[in-house]
Amino acid sequence: MSIPITGHTQLTGLLGSPVAHSISPRMHNESFQYWDLDYVYLCFDVDEQTLPEAVDGLRAIGIRGFNLTMPCKNRIVDLCDSLSPAARLMDAVNTVVNDNGHLTGHNTDGTGFVRALQDAGYGISQKTMTLLGAGGASTAICVQSAIDGARAIHVFARSTSRFWSRMQALADEISRSYPCQVTLTDQADQTQLAKALEESQLLVNGTSVGMAPNTGDSLITDSRYLHPDLVVFDAIYEPRQTRLLKLAADAGCQTCNGLYMLLYQGAAAFSLWTGKEMPIAHIKSLCFDLER
Repeated sequence: MSIPITGHTQLTGLLGSPVAHSISPRMHNESFQYWDLDYVYLCFDVDEQTLPEAVDGLRAIGIRGFNLTMPCKNRIVDLCDSLSPAARLMDAVNTVVNDNGHLTGHNTDGTGFVRALQDAGYGISQKTMTLLGAGGASTAICVQSAIDGARAIHVFARSTSRFWSRMQALADEISRSYPCQVTLTDQADQTQLAKALEESQLLVNGTSVGMAPNTGDSLITDSRYLHPDLVVFDAIYEPRQTRLLKLAADAGCQTCNGLYMLLYQGAAAFSLWTGKEMPIAHIKSLCFDLER
């Protein structure tokens, strides 16, 4: 893939750490070329401490927009000038649009998750879910699942997490506003975790636990907690099969990694920046089908 750069090329990119493994540059740059758009997408290794300085610089040079990945999805909220309703509710941003210096934060992770699940042949409506994590990805998945008709969501996270109070407030808000009961429990409570998994049709890992290079890690370590009627979705896509997904496959569960969640959240971001639809079938054939 050859990317022509001109004096008019508009910059987009990804901020987070680590980002060297990301498929997003290929996905977006192929889409720009498909539509003959004078844009480029690059990766920038930025953590929570360096994010404010990086955002100031990107605003100053007139970047068209950027994505956020771990660990920056929550920190960016305070650096945006305005938030979409979804991003405000989730208190997390994964996509920023720059309109003449005004930065608007959006969150497309939730819709990316739901569309990826549908792509794999599964729905969320009237299902009970066990969700691991309370960070940016987990809050997006939790909110969008409730909007799309989930019956109940059992969230498990560390009670010492800085996101615990925020997730508790979100759980209360969802339970009041939607016909979906959300509960939050310390992940150390293995008895409640086992009970939640027994009644769930879907298990989702929304954390970075198990992501490269720490591929031996998993929040679920005992396959006895899993049952063949459980669909197990890991938002991680590097490696393609995490330790959690390996345990799930060995237990007879259907499994999905986070590649198509990346695709569909990226497609939504692409539309926000360019006003065009990402060519999904084209990008799948070039960037994703062989990866899965």
